[in-house]
Amino acid sequence: MAAKTVNVVLANGAWADGSSWARVITGLESDGANVAAAPLPLTSLADDVAALDRTIARLDGPVVLVGHAYAGAVIAETKSERVKALVYVTALAPDQGETVADVFYRAAPHPNAPKLAPDDNGLIWLPQEAFRNAFAQHASSEDLAVLAAVQRPISPACITVPVGRPRWKDVPSFFLLAEDDRMILPETQRFMAERMKATVRAHAVDHTPSVTAPDAVVNVIRWAIAAGAD
Repeated sequence: MAAKTVNVVLANGAWADGSSWARVITGLESDGANVAAAPLPLTSLADDVAALDRTIARLDGPVVLVGHAYAGAVIAETKSERVKALVYVTALAPDQGETVADVFYRAAPHPNAPKLAPDDNGLIWLPQEAFRNAFAQHASSEDLAVLAAVQRPISPACITVPVGRPRWKDVPSFFLLAEDDRMILPETQRFMAERMKATVRAHAVDHTPSVTAPDAVVNVIRWAIAAGAD
């Protein structure tokens, strides 16, 4: 599965949008890969899976799915037979019958992690200071300003619904483990990666390496693409 013939579909996590993948997109397209960022509405897990499936349906050929954070649950719910590998970028990987919240709150949070609760509209927003304290503490001030400005809230319906049989049981999975993550603890990431028998690469990066360490993200995706050619 050479880069020039593979589709890479990127799925953003909570409080982000497709722009968080900008440097990953340009890095992959320089290899000749066809890249698309799925526009997840973050309104429910079912809605997000439907949006992902619509993006996959627009493409021809094999697909590598990449999910950041919450979107690890989304990429594992697709049933498309064209999906050849899953890439988890410091992502959540609930098992069948679990919810995203089950794995997210598996351990006590990092001291700098924000306290999260729905607002009057039933949506969960990330507090402004959390971007620099936990979401992307390695980011530049310019990148932090953009992340805060484009943030998209997430509905509790995304994280409180049990998932079905995850796709990582059936296709190869790759995991970028973020050792400096303050949103999803490295210990939680390692637990999930080992449980799903993923191939792991650990880096001293924060929760949003697509912005702060895009080369690390591009390299793990390249790794997944190359593995699919074997």
